[in-house]
Amino acid sequence: MNSIDITKKIAKTIAASGRGNANPHHAHADSYQRHGRTTAIDDHSDLQVLKRIKRYLLPKDFVISQGLLEEMVAGYDIGDPVADALAADGIRFAKPLQQFIISGSNSGSNFDANLTNNPAFNALTEQFSSHPTWFDPKLAQIGAVAYRRYPLMLIWLLRNVALMAGYSIPALSLPLIQTGALMHDALPRLMRTYAYILAVSEHPPLHKSHTSAGNQRQPIEQVLAIGSEGWRQSIKVRQIHTLVRQNLLKGKGNAAKGVIPNADQHHNPDGSWNSAYWGIPINQTDMIATHLQFSLLIMRGLRLLGARISTEEAEGILHLWNLASYWMGVDLQRLPKDEAACWEWLYTYLSIQQLDFKMGQPLAKALHDLPRQLMGEDNRRGRFVEMVNASVTRTLVGDDIGDGLDLPKSKIRFGVLSSVPILFALDTARQHNQRVAEKLEAFRAKRQDNMNWWLKKNDDYYK
Repeated sequence: MNSIDITKKIAKTIAASGRGNANPHHAHADSYQRHGRTTAIDDHSDLQVLKRIKRYLLPKDFVISQGLLEEMVAGYDIGDPVADALAADGIRFAKPLQQFIISGSNSGSNFDANLTNNPAFNALTEQFSSHPTWFDPKLAQIGAVAYRRYPLMLIWLLRNVALMAGYSIPALSLPLIQTGALMHDALPRLMRTYAYILAVSEHPPLHKSHTSAGNQRQPIEQVLAIGSEGWRQSIKVRQIHTLVRQNLLKGKGNAAKGVIPNADQHHNPDGSWNSAYWGIPINQTDMIATHLQFSLLIMRGLRLLGARISTEEAEGILHLWNLASYWMGVDLQRLPKDEAACWEWLYTYLSIQQLDFKMGQPLAKALHDLPRQLMGEDNRRGRFVEMVNASVTRTLVGDDIGDGLDLPKSKIRFGVLSSVPILFALDTARQHNQRVAEKLEAFRAKRQDNMNWWLKKNDDYYK
């Protein structure tokens, strides 16, 4: 059996396990509540973010699909079968996989035969050696350009919408807390996450005169090209997720001690991960939620802040992240197919997640306190930046989540919306005047380079 057959077989197995009870006529109304983390679909109906999605982004006749509920819950118990098989054999695949693909199959004799004869390693080799037939690089580039057009807004939305919104969901927070991620080393963790979304959205320069922007790297020729930084980081992040998943299942993550209450549902008596309650850590369903945090939520935030993102650009952003998520081990068949389906998926997911703001508060505090940690406790600018960040979360996500995460309130919180007419006017001018478009691109490139200060000090790629 070759690697293509293996990949297809694994995909079919995942899909079949996730859809065994997808027929709403054969499913009881509460049959999806098989894990403690899953609530009834109307438990959070008054949550501001759900009310906004339902009012503005869903069809008037929308009802939650029993089939989708069943698929989501089945996904709780599925990790990344290919990468997990390698981890079970004690294999760290990231570096050898990159080397094997970049050096070419002709040098296969120089590699460990235990790897080259391993079906799971071969499946990953097949997946990362070329783009899938469904990938459209032109559409992905359209999405990447729109995604990175306003760097300040991008990091605003990453930290204050994508990450903060996730902290209210304990199923997403607990793995981060158990490993210490985004809590003890908040700045490095944030900037590594930022570096990943930059790598995914890296695209060829729009104008040759702006190729360097203070960086002498050779510009890439195609979005998410084989061998690109986005490709490399996807492999690396996939390995990290796999190792974290295996360690948590074995009870090796103990950073939560003294940070959150030692509740029974957080782990089994032997200290191992409570899969019956939470599902497998970093599972298929939660990975899709993360995929939508980085794609759908950031795209929506850009629009709310005034950016003019066309239908094609929105499709391109989702297409871009579809490939990134596919490379990180998400079953392609589970990903929602278009923007409307994405909102239906996210609404359904948020409706059934147990909320525990106290669990997310340590993560939220670590992220919120970063400006003053960098600028000094008594620095007025640091306090101002913190208030702006909290205002972005409260304005775009909701006061109920802001209150739950114990974020401060500001009398000028709606000042963040002053960006709306500014961005709208700039985007309008950009669309109708080539000279304005070039000047904005030059400003964007310079601004992006300035915002990469931490990466330029600590990351070889950005140096």
